[in-house]
Amino acid sequence: MKFLKQLLFIFTIGILLWSCGSSNLNNTTKKEEPVVIANDSLEYEIIIIDPGFTAFLNSIAQPEGFYNQSYLEARNRAWVITWNQRYLNPNQYNANIYENMIDYQQNIDYGYEVNYKLFNYFLFAQQKYKMDLGGGFRANRIN
Repeated sequence: MKFLKQLLFIFTIGILLWSCGSSNLNNTTKKEEPVVIANDSLEYEIIIIDPGFTAFLNSIAQPEGFYNQSYLEARNRAWVITWNQRYLNPNQYNANIYENMIDYQQNIDYGYEVNYKLFNYFLFAQQKYKMDLGGGFRANRIN
């Protein structure tokens, strides 16, 4: 149950970013379904509700299997640290984007799907919100 509470923070980030407005990645007229990541054995569910993310996953993101899980975990760990530092500095960074801290624990194996979608969400957010989370993998490289 603790895992569910911890990972629901990621869900809230999706909701908060969804409420931030539109961008060039949100040029669709039909309503987009949220991206759901769930694992019953670890008792967690993540729902990403950010307009344009589903289209990003289907058309821009590299296919599943392109990156190995350890690479995705390393990128996610680094980006979560940057994200959380920005969350802790709302006067310096847009508090409407970094509204919640992400509790991503490196000692937990979240599996490939979670890491793949979280990695791609970070790429998507960097492009949509014109931010750079660091690590040499800039959003403008994904096109």
